[in-house]
Amino acid sequence: MPDPDDIRAWQRLDALTTTSGRIEDKDVMRLADLGVAHVVNLALETHPEALAGEGEKLAAQGIAYTHIPVPFDAPGEDHFTAFVDAVEQGPKPVHVHCIMNWRVSAFFYRYNRDRRGLPESEARQLMERQWSPEGHDSNEARIWAEFIATRPA
Repeated sequence: MPDPDDIRAWQRLDALTTTSGRIEDKDVMRLADLGVAHVVNLALETHPEALAGEGEKLAAQGIAYTHIPVPFDAPGEDHFTAFVDAVEQGPKPVHVHCIMNWRVSAFFYRYNRDRRGLPESEARQLMERQWSPEGHDSNEARIWAEFIATRPA
């Protein structure tokens, strides 16, 4: 089955990793048909576009689910650590999503740069297919710019 082109901000990072913005009811079976074994959700369940009952709907299709609610105005190192654990220790293939694929692309920027050893320019290029906090004049953009600039201790 080919990758869907109508799931918001869909992106394939490699053979075992895909990302997107929000998913809808119709996408649950599509992810199962693609062979996705694990979904990681970084969005808040209170967001108006969040899929209600997402974990239960995915479980009904045999897909593991990890929810790491990341407030858009307060991404933290605890969130990033939980994300790394979910991506590295959870079943594969994995699909990681939020609402717009902004949180996810920023998390994967750091993951690709710091954990996978991708050159910074390649990691940034993958992130910028979805968004870049630089160039946006808002408090949230500044918070995300600081978050992605963080390096491992």
